[in-house]
Amino acid sequence: MLSHVRARNMGVIRDAEIDPGPGLTVITGETGAGKTLLLGALRLLLGEAADSAVVGPFGDAAQADGVLLGEEEIGVSRIVPTEGRSRSYIDGAIASAEALGRRVGAFIEIVGQHDQLELRRRSHVLTLIDGSLDKQGQTKLKAYQAAWDGLLKKLEDERQIGGSGSELARELDLVRHQHREISTAGFEVGDEVDLQEKETRLRNAAEIKEHLEFAVRAAAAIDESAGELVSRMRKIGELDPSAAGLVESAESVSITASELTRDLNDSVEGLVEDPAELAAIEDRLTLLGDLKRKYGKTIDQILEFGSKAGDRARELEGLLTRASSIETELEHARQKVAEAAAELSEARKGASERLAEQIVDHLSEVGLDGATVEFGFEQVDPGSSGADRVEIRFASHGGLQPGPLGKVASGGELSRLILAISLATTASTTTTMVFDEVDAGVGGATALAMGRKLADLAHSRQVLCVTHLPQVAAFADVHYVIRRSGEEASIERLAGPARLEELSRMIAGLPESERGQQAASELLELSGM
Repeated sequence: MLSHVRARNMGVIRDAEIDPGPGLTVITGETGAGKTLLLGALRLLLGEAADSAVVGPFGDAAQADGVLLGEEEIGVSRIVPTEGRSRSYIDGAIASAEALGRRVGAFIEIVGQHDQLELRRRSHVLTLIDGSLDKQGQTKLKAYQAAWDGLLKKLEDERQIGGSGSELARELDLVRHQHREISTAGFEVGDEVDLQEKETRLRNAAEIKEHLEFAVRAAAAIDESAGELVSRMRKIGELDPSAAGLVESAESVSITASELTRDLNDSVEGLVEDPAELAAIEDRLTLLGDLKRKYGKTIDQILEFGSKAGDRARELEGLLTRASSIETELEHARQKVAEAAAELSEARKGASERLAEQIVDHLSEVGLDGATVEFGFEQVDPGSSGADRVEIRFASHGGLQPGPLGKVASGGELSRLILAISLATTASTTTTMVFDEVDAGVGGATALAMGRKLADLAHSRQVLCVTHLPQVAAFADVHYVIRRSGEEASIERLAGPARLEELSRMIAGLPESERGQQAASELLELSGM
């Protein structure tokens, strides 16, 4: 149970603490006095998001402290600074907000007006039903969760190998085509330069031939002149031995001119205009351009791409064998999920009918005799929580057709429904239930009935309730009041005349009202306090 709560520098609260009793503890006070701030301390201890806006004007940080009693005493704290992240502690040791929330959440459950919205969320409704499953139903829930986990494992196996069998087969077709296209083209490193040179020569063959023929004639003339030059130089050499070097140079020029003439003639004879070969080379260059657009900027890169495509094809051939096995396993896993979902759905429907009956019984005791509660099931694709989508349908009396809560229930009816659901689900493992003004929109005899039901609930667990209703406060075993003076709030535990005055204020608006105190006394008598 919760034995102690303390809030420091939270809004208008400088420093306030309470020691809830083992039964029903209520907190009252005028609107704006800070009642819900004290419960805000509990929400912080439950790991809810911390907002620096909660920090009051009395320091640089807000702090919530609590003491929980189970097999041993546990101290918990959370500090929220104006800047930076909050800090959480369990028995003085630093902890994450999540860990703090799990620890405190094992003891405490808060039910508030926001639960009216929660009831409209189908996931929340499903959680209520699952919490009401009998032992056999819990077994089916665990069986579904195991089947779902098994399906996720097979889907992960499929993802690990790169996809389904059909996806791998499509990829195999692609890489085989890529490898075949590159290997069939038959390009080698250096081919691009050779092809470009051949294309240039063939495209300009006529002009090249014209220049070569002119060059041949010029070279022949030079060759003839070089022959005359050699003849003259040899005669000079016979007459002047010192000219031997010049003779050698002349002979070298003659040899060069002769070789050049021969080579030029060979080039003219070897140069052939061949449109067919030119077209073939252009086709090869076009093919190379296509491959470059697809696979790489150079022949090196294209050949590397082709090699990798071949490797991938061989890998995929092996994976396809594994994929076939996984697909069989996946089909089996999906079948198990479908079967487990169907069994779980039946168990949930049975649990929902029992839960609805219990809720209706409790509603009849808080002024909604004749109310109808149904759980509407819709089958959906299996997911982590099963294949059911569920909503609560409600009618306040027999003359109405049950419908969605948001359309057919008033605020007061929703408040009573929240209480009835809490009473019907008392199998919860939490030892402390906290009600944050769930009696909104309720008054008169209905409020008295709600107070009695809260007191009944307090027989099986500790109940802490923030309320504005004297009919509820009258049933309290422990009564605290929060009062605000200027910009600061204080809290006081009430007993005897002080409690009578607070109930009088809640009834008549005046603590000293004689009639108010008389009515308060009657309320206390009705409650048995």
